Formats: sequence, structure tokens, C-alpha cells
Amino acid sequence: MRQELLQKFYDRFGQGSEARVFFSPGRVNLIGEHIDYNGGLVFPCALSMGTYGVVRKRDDSMIKLFTSNFDSALEFSVDDLSHNPLHKWGNYVKGVIVQLLEAGAKIGGFELYIWGNLPNGAGLSSSASLNTLFAIALCTIFEFDVDPIERALMCQRAEHFNGINCGIMDPFACGMGKENHAILLNCATLEYEQIPLELGDYCILIANTNYKRGLADAKYNERRAECDQALADLQTVLVNLKEICELTPEEFEKNKNAIKNQTNRNRAEHAVYENYRTKAAAKALTEGRLTELYTYMEDSHTSLRDLYDVVGDALDAMVQPTLEYARKYPDRVLGSRMTGAGFGGCTVSIVHKDFADEIKKYVGDQYKAATGTDATFYIAEVSGGAGEVL
Repeated sequence: MRQELLQKFYDRFGQGSEARVFFSPGRVNLIGEHIDYNGGLVFPCALSMGTYGVVRKRDDSMIKLFTSNFDSALEFSVDDLSHNPLHKWGNYVKGVIVQLLEAGAKIGGFELYIWGNLPNGAGLSSSASLNTLFAIALCTIFEFDVDPIERALMCQRAEHFNGINCGIMDPFACGMGKENHAILLNCATLEYEQIPLELGDYCILIANTNYKRGLADAKYNERRAECDQALADLQTVLVNLKEICELTPEEFEKNKNAIKNQTNRNRAEHAVYENYRTKAAAKALTEGRLTELYTYMEDSHTSLRDLYDVVGDALDAMVQPTLEYARKYPDRVLGSRMTGAGFGGCTVSIVHKDFADEIKKYVGDQYKAATGTDATFYIAEVSGGAGEVL
């Protein structure tokens, strides 16, 4: 892979000084959805699928980019990093450079070849994978030392540069992932714990609906605004409250009527109870009580559908037959739910390795009958975070 990517880089940009190869993973979130921007707990892991980049410094200020995924080439100067709609994915590079320059890095011109095997728009964090790739590659070649957590915050702000008011989970997971571990991350404090994914005879199955969604189009920013208003309402009676997810379910029930709008109240209810489910699911996994994951994952999906309104028909058409199969064979499926921002993208399930192919066929057939679309399935391999490929 490394030699092939280097050859493609030299074919595109020509021979010269040696280029370097970097990789940044995608991520899947096992539970804890739409609460990273509410100060909640999330439980993601990095994937072996992700984004590769081959990069080389130039002697001038020009930045030359190419991605073989879209057969798209871009060129601009480091002296003009304004957001340009015509530059599309190149604006992610600009967003990262802006953050690095503000932190004191000396960034000059460079050439960058990009190839990735993450399905675009599938909810596996392709944009955070890109931003993390750019950050670690540029920090390395321009010799700028930055703390990994601060780097994740830079990548989050780079998303904001592109109009997505996202939380910290995605860039944190892409940058801080550990092989065969999931990260229990407190998004308010950035305290985290690497928890071994000891699933025994089970594996993580990702099902792609092949119904693409963009975060901006998926009303992501609207959901965040609704939560911000719910928090403001709660702060009229709880003046020291900083994040919705600081509340226990009991505290929320006692104070929820302070939220005047029913839709906003639903959003906050999801956040509070999802935070509780994430904590409980991580504890159950740590203690080997795998069968308890089923209820937490099903309740998460139901809450995202009924209270947060981000599931949509495609995702529900994938989860429901998985749960139907689980009710027939409870020892073969430990849980299933949508993952990511919603309105399309992927589901995540924990299934028995010996029956993974049977489950894929059963769910795929049911999904095709309901939607007319073929699903794509992946057995997730949990990888480490972003870094140089040597």
C-alpha cells in the first residue's frame, strides 16, 4: 500500500525530494450519539478503514492537492486561505492550516495526494479523518509539536471553518484511537479512558445504508441550536448548569418543565438518558456483561428516532430486521443501533462471528425489500489513531 501510494504521488507531482505517507482512521461510535456537543460521554473506536495522504514540502507558498477518490485537483496559495465554495474538500485543508498558523506553526507550500477507503457520507467520520490526516501530516513535515488533544481541538475548529458546528468526538477518536480499544470520552472535560474491546466470540458489524447524508443537510446544526435553547431554559432554574449532560435522569425529570418548547425538551431528554446509557454500557462491557448491551443499544436507537428525530427511514429499515433476527436468536446479536449523525449512513451491531454472514444476508434482504437499495456490510477492525506509515 505504501509503495503504491508513493508511486501514484510521484506520477502526479513528479520526482524530487522524498515524500512521506500518513494514515488517519475513520471511527464508529458504539453508543453515545448526539451528546458530544452536550457535554456527554461517548464511546467510539477507530477503524482500519480511513484516509491516506502522501505529502512533500515545496520551496514556495503554493499548495497543490489531488485526490484519486474524486479525480479532483486543487491549487491555491498559503497566503490566501479564505473559504472558497469552488474548492469543496480543499476547504478542509484550509481550515486545518488556519488553526496551525494561529497556534504558531510555520506552514509553507506542499503537495498532497489523498486516497481513502471510507465510504463518503456514511457516518464513519470521513471529514474528521481528513482533518486529522492533514493536521498530523503538516505538523510532522513542518516540525510543529502539538499536544494530541489540542490537535483534536484544532481539527474540531477546522470543521467549524466549514460550517459544521460539530463536537469533539470525531477528531478525538481519529487521533487518539488505540488498536482493539474503544475510548470512553467525557466531552466536557476531555478526560478519557481506553477500554479493551473484549468481545469474545462476537464482532462489530457495520451496515451502510448507502443513503448518503451531509451533516449540514442532516439538520445537524439545527439539532445543536435546539439543545442550546434547552440548556438556556434549564439555566433559568439551575443557574450553575453548564452542560445538559451534567444532569442525572432524576434531575432532568424534576426540572424538564423549564424547557418551554416540547421539541427542545425531547432533544434534552435524549441527551440526558443517552449519557446514562453510555456510562452503563461501557461499565457492562468492562465487566464482561455483554448481554446487557442489547437493551442500551436498542434504547439508544429508539431515542434517536423518537426524541431526536435523526434516524429516518433508511436507518430504521436496517436496524429493525437486525433486532427481529436478534429476537429469534438472542445469542447471535448483542445489539444494534444507528451510528453517526443520522438521516442515512450506517448502523453498528455486535454479532456472533459464526453467524455474521447469515445475519448480513437476512438483514440485507429485508433492507432491499423495504428500500430497493443494496446495503454494504463491513466487519470492523479496530485500529490505532492517525500517524505516519513507515
